[in-house]
Amino acid sequence: MRLKLLLIGLLSAVMLTACSGESTQEEIYQHLEASVEFETGFVEQQQPISELEEQEQAIYQEISDLGIDQYEEIKTLADEAITTIEERETLTDNERASIDNAKEEFDKVVPLVDELEESELKTAAEAMIEEMNQRYDAFVELNDAYQTSLSLDKALYELLKQEDLEEATFSEQVEEVNAQYQVVVDKNQLFNEETDAFNEAKRQFYEQSDLNISYEE
Repeated sequence: MRLKLLLIGLLSAVMLTACSGESTQEEIYQHLEASVEFETGFVEQQQPISELEEQEQAIYQEISDLGIDQYEEIKTLADEAITTIEERETLTDNERASIDNAKEEFDKVVPLVDELEESELKTAAEAMIEEMNQRYDAFVELNDAYQTSLSLDKALYELLKQEDLEEATFSEQVEEVNAQYQVVVDKNQLFNEETDAFNEAKRQFYEQSDLNISYEE
């Protein structure tokens, strides 16, 4: 089993017209869309992470095709796999920084909600904030689970570099790796569900507002 994450992106919106003098709604809009821009860095990590996952999968398959007497080749390939893992660790750190920056920008919306006069609009804004908080928590869980998975992967390749590796030890590590992969898959699904929920809450907020909005997915 190898990882192949699918991550859903945020709904982006464009304000078609603006009133003279920025209203609270327009100020909220500015922070919401600036938050989406901060997530660009998160989105940009997805392709290189996917490519590195494929590289590591190919290396693992190469190792699997070798005999136990081909130790030097296995050791060289294991080192190559570890390099791809370390590169993914850097990219997932970049993902976390991007999401953290986006959340920090989004949180600037919170004090503005009290300034909204219409009760239905305020309720929609509060629901949107709640959904974003849940989405952020889901991302943190996913990011942590993925980092743990990378650590277990690295430990697996370190084992493969041992010339006297026992099959039972290797099998135990493989089971641990696969169990963590499933955790990541589950966390990925939760994050996508929370992203969908937030996108819908954001759309509802915009529809309740006086803003003239066009959507870009």
